[in-house]
Amino acid sequence: MTRRIAVVAAGLGQPSSTRLLADQLAAATVRALGNSAVQVVELREHAHALVDNMLTGFPAQDLGRAIDAVVRADGLIVVTPIFNASYSGLFKSFFDVLEPESLEGKPVLIGATGGTARHSLAIDHAVRPMFSYLRAAPVPTGVFAATADWGDADSGLTGRIDRAAGELANAIAGRQNSGPVDPFENPVSFEELLAR
Repeated sequence: MTRRIAVVAAGLGQPSSTRLLADQLAAATVRALGNSAVQVVELREHAHALVDNMLTGFPAQDLGRAIDAVVRADGLIVVTPIFNASYSGLFKSFFDVLEPESLEGKPVLIGATGGTARHSLAIDHAVRPMFSYLRAAPVPTGVFAATADWGDADSGLTGRIDRAAGELANAIAGRQNSGPVDPFENPVSFEELLAR
């Protein structure tokens, strides 16, 4: 059975360290999980559509496909740059337009990037609480990559990536994904509604 992994990367530049970390987390998860398919959602490509969705309540076609990929995934990898000790506005905007409870119980690996290691606490003080509020199931290890981590083989970044990816793979393997609940799938008959 092929497991679906959605990767949400909120990097603003191209190339970006946020996307680099997202790709490394995805590759490590695929190695740990085995038979899986990865779909990357670059939020930079959907920035205007996100604002339009917030104003109209309806996603454009490409944004709708990205949302569908995230909602239907067996597990998520989310990576945001850290600005002012928290996630980026683009990152938050994407999760604001999702339907309530669409991530309920979904395993999530949280990653973040920033200039210095001083920003690493943002994972536990900003990003993790947001996913707890969304009733998702973040894995215990969050991965933060500071600028210095990329050039230092002894930084421990590879070990953190592998540990978090293993946790996500285990969470995905142990969960049956029922997908999003369609409220119109099993309608109550009109007679039953009147009988109540």
